[in-house]
Amino acid sequence: MLTRAANWSWTGKTQGIRARIPLIGCIETALGPTLTVLTLVICAIWLGVDFGLQYVLLSLLAFLLLFPGILSLSESRTHMFGRSLSAWFAVCISLYIFGYVSGTLRYYDSRVVLAWVVLTPVVLFAGHELARRIVYNVLSSSSRSAVIIGGNETGSMLAGYFRGNHYSGIEFKGFFDDRGRDRIGQIVGDLPMLGDLTHLADYVRANNIEQIYITLPMASQPRVIALLDALKDTTSSIFFVPDIFITDVIQGRVDMLEGIPVVAVCESPFAGVSGVVKRLEDLTLASIILLLISPLLLACAIAVRISSPGPIIFRQRRYGLDGQEIYVYKFRSMTTTDDGAVVRQATRNDARVTRVGAFLRRTSLDELPQFINVLQGRMSIVGPRPHAVAHNEQYRKLIKGYMVRHKVRPGITGFAQINGARGETDTVDKMERRIQLDLYYLRNWSLALDLKIILRTVGLVAKDSAAY
Repeated sequence: MLTRAANWSWTGKTQGIRARIPLIGCIETALGPTLTVLTLVICAIWLGVDFGLQYVLLSLLAFLLLFPGILSLSESRTHMFGRSLSAWFAVCISLYIFGYVSGTLRYYDSRVVLAWVVLTPVVLFAGHELARRIVYNVLSSSSRSAVIIGGNETGSMLAGYFRGNHYSGIEFKGFFDDRGRDRIGQIVGDLPMLGDLTHLADYVRANNIEQIYITLPMASQPRVIALLDALKDTTSSIFFVPDIFITDVIQGRVDMLEGIPVVAVCESPFAGVSGVVKRLEDLTLASIILLLISPLLLACAIAVRISSPGPIIFRQRRYGLDGQEIYVYKFRSMTTTDDGAVVRQATRNDARVTRVGAFLRRTSLDELPQFINVLQGRMSIVGPRPHAVAHNEQYRKLIKGYMVRHKVRPGITGFAQINGARGETDTVDKMERRIQLDLYYLRNWSLALDLKIILRTVGLVAKDSAAY
């Protein structure tokens, strides 16, 4: 469990653990994108079409859009099929827009494209179902017995993972704890208690227990050392599970630095390959969108210029990646351009908002210049929305974890915005909900989630009444 591929997620009130066996993680990451490319190759061969450079490019784009995997082997079949369809629909729309703007649609055989579009979701579902059965059979025939030392929250979550995930490959036997069930019953529920720590070594030897997970608090170092000494004459694998859930975990994982284990408690989801994929997504989509909306940008600029005196583009200081100050571009929608130590949020019927500005804000057209920020590398298309510096300084003192949202580039749209947390945040509760949604995005990022947010944003902006 404590490997480079291990990772955890903490979801507030619905506390949970997510761990991946390295092999399963590799399958889930690569299977979907690989099957998509193979389906395109088979369709071209089947229809007698040469798989030329244009199809290689199409394969690469599709692979990147679906990476790092869209399906989990532990999902239900219904959920798996639904996610296959929705993710593939988003990919097809993105590829069509790219082909239309770049003028490359004419280079593809319509029969190959149609067959690929129709067959891919079927292949994705069938491929993941086959992989799930194979992996389950392999794990079932080689499951490892395990016990947990410590009837606490961390141990309870770990036991829940073992019992609820058929792909963990672990058969959970029960807990050992010096406290009786009368003291820890509310924590472990009806999970089996096997005795106190004095019975541990004998039980492990008598029952051939293969894995032992120690979830005792870090403060219990003498007890842990005594346990390790008592288990030296067994062949069990021993894992220490640190109680890192005392805080919010963002992209938690265990890594090695020169042989020294390091527990990541708060890390950006865009480290390594994921960062490259995210940046390619931003550059590709921002370039396409700017080409498509260039006439609209010109029309908005003219409308702002003739509606009221002042600059066309309003530049406001915001916090960007790692809390560094950046300038964010917007079409000016007010008669004022506040960017000082105190910035008053726009309210309904705000006298500072111009008539043209009210329309731009209601339809989110005032945000369009931020696609230039995306090309500059200051922003991302999808991410936590940037707040004015004055608001950041106010709320970082009031809301736990507020600044964690700055582990990534701010976005033009975000998970919070498609879930109703858009517009004025006139209470701490409203801002706190927005931050919780932003942190959910950081914990669960994927390319498919980005595409879903973008598509839902397009559908929401025309009818969203929260912006003013």
